[in-house]
Amino acid sequence: MTAAAAHPDPALATPVCILGLGLIGGSLLRALHDAGHPAYGYNRSAVGADAATAAGYRASTDLVATLRQAADDDALIVLATPVTTIDALLPTIAEHAPDCLLTDVISVKQQVAQTVARLAPGVRYIGGHPMAGTSQSGWAATDPELFRNAMWMVTTTDDTDPADWLRVAGLARAVGSLVVPAAPDAHDRAVAAISHLPHLTAGATAAVGAGESELALRLAAGSFRDGTRVAGTAPALQRAMLEANGVALLNVLSETIDRLIAARDELRDHGTVEILVDDGHRARLAYDAIAGEAPQPITGVQIGADGWASELRRQAHRARVWMG
Repeated sequence: MTAAAAHPDPALATPVCILGLGLIGGSLLRALHDAGHPAYGYNRSAVGADAATAAGYRASTDLVATLRQAADDDALIVLATPVTTIDALLPTIAEHAPDCLLTDVISVKQQVAQTVARLAPGVRYIGGHPMAGTSQSGWAATDPELFRNAMWMVTTTDDTDPADWLRVAGLARAVGSLVVPAAPDAHDRAVAAISHLPHLTAGATAAVGAGESELALRLAAGSFRDGTRVAGTAPALQRAMLEANGVALLNVLSETIDRLIAARDELRDHGTVEILVDDGHRARLAYDAIAGEAPQPITGVQIGADGWASELRRQAHRARVWMG
């Protein structure tokens, strides 16, 4: 049984139209289709669209025709392309499918929301971000089980429409994910620390290790492999993600540099790196404790009732998740 089949959601009652069939978008198309839910997609590259079609999925390189179909279906449209490409897509969505609900799977939320408001002001938008992926890209890397038990952030603000929010949350639940409600700015600060910063530290570790000698690379084992995995992601994809969250990333990068400078000075002056090692160890144990326990559900919230959005966010900040 696929992740999607394991949790059908009545909130997801219409087809899903996915724009971009790379790792995330393609995996989403496969997960929904394999569970029997109507879904189809668009891909700019014929290579990806042809591969999806050959595998038995509905895919096209005709954006306008795909959006017109979405409009006829009242489909939920999912932007699954890099953030650098959406300026060209949004006016076309606004022209050909203006009444469709729009969500996305892009790893920053404030910039996307601002761009939607600027280029497609009449389109209803609820942001989303599944915390799932690999260092691979393209249709060949897709996996219909990619989202099983993953955390999927769904934008939650005080003016969010409850029916629209439930529909996007239903998409996440339909493919086996757990929903984390969050405000856009809180999401961007969090992912800067736990997702975007690791790309830069991985890049630094890889560059220092490779610059030492080929002997160092021959000796490299688990700590180097695990610590540099995300550096293997295509550079253009990394840059698009990191630079779109520049303000939040600058803040956590500055903190990281301050900690490393303090560790360097401590080592130079006192022969120890105790503070950074101890702080990091405690933080890792805190992560292990949360990651190792069964997620606790958000409770006592009726979507649409007074204060529902703020209560969702409050409980999410206590590591609770929406299970519907």
